Amino acid sequence: MFDGFDSAEISTNDTSIFVRRSGSGPPLLLLHGFPQTHLMWRDVAPVLARHFTVICADLRGYGRSGCPASALDHAPYSKRTMAHDMISLMETLGFPRFSVAGHDRGGRVAYRMALDHPDRVTKTALLDVIPTSEAWDRADADFTLGFWPWSLLAQAEPLPECILTTAAEAIIDNALDNWGSASGTFPSDIRSAYADVLRDPDHAHAICEEYRAAAAIDRDHDEADRMAGRRIICPVLVLWSGKGPLSSWYEDDGGPVGIWRKWATAVQGEALAGGHFFPEELPDQTAGLLSRLFTGA
Repeated sequence: MFDGFDSAEISTNDTSIFVRRSGSGPPLLLLHGFPQTHLMWRDVAPVLARHFTVICADLRGYGRSGCPASALDHAPYSKRTMAHDMISLMETLGFPRFSVAGHDRGGRVAYRMALDHPDRVTKTALLDVIPTSEAWDRADADFTLGFWPWSLLAQAEPLPECILTTAAEAIIDNALDNWGSASGTFPSDIRSAYADVLRDPDHAHAICEEYRAAAAIDRDHDEADRMAGRRIICPVLVLWSGKGPLSSWYEDDGGPVGIWRKWATAVQGEALAGGHFFPEELPDQTAGLLSRLFTGA
C-alpha cells in the first residue's frame, strides 16, 4: 500500500497529524471517515497522484495522529478545530491553497474548512454526507438505527469508550459489513489496522469526543452559518452511495444535491453503485470522478 508515498508527522496547533504524500501536480488533500484512517484511500490516492500532489491525512484522534486533551464543550474535536489542523498542515507543506475531498467524518471537516477558510479551499468533494445540522434536524428512528455511531458515541464517557476498546473488532465488522460494502472490500490487514485504533484508549476517547462535538458545538457552528447566510463559494462535488440511505431518506429535499445547494453556490453530484465505503469498493470510479472535478475536465 502507498508505494512511492512519503510519510511524516506534522505538528499543527496542539497536536500532530500523520500524512502520506506523493505526486507533483496541484495539491489535493484526502480526508477519511469513521471507523477508518487514511488507509481508506490506499487504492484511490495512487491513481490521483498521477496528476496531483496527494496528501492523505489522519484526522486528529484517528489513525496515527495525536489525541490532544478535550474540553467540556468538546471544542478541541469540533470540525472547526479539525479543519484548522488541515489548514495548518497544508500551509506547513507549502500549499496555502488546495482542493480537498472528504468521506464521512472527513467530509464534515472538508465542508467546515470551505466555510471557514474560503480563501484556502479551491474545490471540495463531499462523499456520502449531508451537513451535520441537516442530518440531526431530520433524525428519526431510521437514522438512529442506521447511523448508530451518531447517538452511541456521543453519550457521556466512559460508556462509549469502553464499547470501542473492548469490542473493537465487532464494531469494525458491523460497520464494514453492514453499511452496504461489497464482499472482499476489506482484507484482514485493513480490518486489523482500523480495529487497532479503536482498541487504543486515547484514540477511543478522542473519537467519542469528535462525535460529541458533532452532537453539540458543530451544530451550533452550522446554525450560525445558516442564520448568517454564509455559503461555500468554491465548486462542490457531492457523491453518495446508491445503495445507502442518502439515496432515499432525503428525496423530499431533492436528495443530497438539493440539500447541499442550500449551503453552496455551485454543486453537482451523483450516486455511485456501491455502499457507504464506495471509495474502497469502487476506487477507480471514485478516482475518476474526483480527478474530473479537480482538473476541471
